[in-house]
Amino acid sequence: MPLPPARVVLATRNRDKILEIREALASLPFVLLSLDDFPDLPEVEEDGDTLEDNARKKAVTLQRHTGLPALADDTGLFVAALNGAPGVRSSRYAGPGASYQDNVRKLLAAMETVPPECRSARFRTVMAFADGNTVQLVEGSCDGRLAFAPQGEGGFGYDPIFIVAGGERTFAEMSLIEKNRVSHRGRALAAARQLLKQYFRVED
Repeated sequence: MPLPPARVVLATRNRDKILEIREALASLPFVLLSLDDFPDLPEVEEDGDTLEDNARKKAVTLQRHTGLPALADDTGLFVAALNGAPGVRSSRYAGPGASYQDNVRKLLAAMETVPPECRSARFRTVMAFADGNTVQLVEGSCDGRLAFAPQGEGGFGYDPIFIVAGGERTFAEMSLIEKNRVSHRGRALAAARQLLKQYFRVED
């Protein structure tokens, strides 16, 4: 009788993130679960001072609750003209329970008088993989600039206003495959993919 497939649990209920992660890791031979598969688990408060703190806390907490290897991420948008804000609090920039649109509106309002040459920003994603013994961190980043208004219908979060350096399109104007090739999360996932291949002893 064949063994059941290995499982990894993602420390998120965000369906947009789950879609991106599953796309990037689709060819690996394990099942990706999410917090939706464990509805009784409490939310982990993201109260760390850094992306690393939050990613590590989420991965370790979920691994302990489920007994499964856990993969967690925390992402921030760091805007030079705002001294790095919204940064580690990007997902709740407009307050607790803020929607994507709320956060985008607040950021555009804060940047309203900032000229094009001063609208540089960097996305960073830190991913933590916890297996019950160790926690390993990897990171991806992407430089760009902020648009003056949302552009595109795809993506999520700040994607409609983040223009990738060297181009004219926002993440929201890219396909998921295109975005994963160049984005902060795509780059972090490429590094996480190597960790997972080593852990599960997957051959190239």
